[in-house]
Amino acid sequence: MARAGQFSVTLFTGRDRMRVSRAALVVVAFPIALGAQQPPANPITTVMKQRTMAFQQRLAQAFDSIPERIFGYKPTAAQLTIGYIAQHLADDNYFYCNQFGAMKGALDPGDTSAPDTVKAKWPKAKLVAQMKASFKFCEDALAQLDDAKLAEQVTQQLPNGQSRTVTRAGPVMGHIIDMADHYSQIANYMRLNNLVPPTALPRPRPPGGDR
Repeated sequence: MARAGQFSVTLFTGRDRMRVSRAALVVVAFPIALGAQQPPANPITTVMKQRTMAFQQRLAQAFDSIPERIFGYKPTAAQLTIGYIAQHLADDNYFYCNQFGAMKGALDPGDTSAPDTVKAKWPKAKLVAQMKASFKFCEDALAQLDDAKLAEQVTQQLPNGQSRTVTRAGPVMGHIIDMADHYSQIANYMRLNNLVPPTALPRPRPPGGDR
């Protein structure tokens, strides 16, 4: 028993110390686990950005892998050539992504003045470079957005010169759908030329996975 003015100290056995250590780890790990389960601050915009970047990567990889000699290819007379799709994607990207916020972008004036049928026959290097530049602009334009801004009303200038008021989420979704549509289109063109689309390539196995 401790005397007056003194205090007693309880010594832990090895087993007791192990129990305390385990308890401490649980206390430390519990808030970390809770934090890992928290959704992102802007879940809707986060998903939209993820899908946008995925299609940009697939389209860039597809056009990089297509030989320049078949950029004039189209399955039927009524369809678009591969080169036409490349220049069309760049135009579409600026159309949609200019509606994401204050940031604006466009092709060089000298390039926009040329008819689409002429641009479609430009060298592969120029077409792909312009397409990738438009992807980079869209990536930067997306950075302006959060979930609250998706509900804002914006004026959309249509190619025919008319305008209309839309919710900002509309152009963002339109951009994703447009890329998905053209990726499906170019993937079919690749198949018809015995080329493998990016999404059909073998995926690398995780380290230590089954072989």
